[in-house]
Amino acid sequence: MTLAIILVVAAALALIFILSITVSRSLQVSNTSLAERIQPLDVEAFRNLTDVAEDAYLRRRLRPADFRSVRRERLRAMAAYVQVAGRNATVLVRIGQSALAANDSETAAAAQQLVEQALLLRRNATFALLRIYLALAWPNSDSDARLILHRYEQLNGSAMLLGRLQNPAMPVRISVGL
Repeated sequence: MTLAIILVVAAALALIFILSITVSRSLQVSNTSLAERIQPLDVEAFRNLTDVAEDAYLRRRLRPADFRSVRRERLRAMAAYVQVAGRNATVLVRIGQSALAANDSETAAAAQQLVEQALLLRRNATFALLRIYLALAWPNSDSDARLILHRYEQLNGSAMLLGRLQNPAMPVRISVGL
């Protein structure tokens, strides 16, 4: 009985030791490795997909069946862009949270702004995806993802600001085409 208790206690201590090493190594992930997880998003292509005038033009020029087919393809592409924006926002939340402990008040303020904007974008991306998937079922319905594009452009500015404050030699870019 005593031997069993000693073995259980030793196993529990070993488990705690292994978990503490794992947690400490996961917390040592640098911002550069997090920044490498960001997928650049082509803002101009995303802007074209969310353009209401472009949809109106296609609606006028195409037969209804062709329009629905093209609209679904555009919605699938739009969903892919929104998913990338949401994933990038998740990475930027982690980057911002790690920078919140900075000694410099300007860096901490920029990190706080980045975290707030990234959380808002991530939430909005979830709702935008829901609307896009509903529009896939009914292609004539509205699937406005322009708010995601606007928020993503703001997030890009905040990420660049924090990147310049933390390391001026290595800028952070989360988009192409700005």
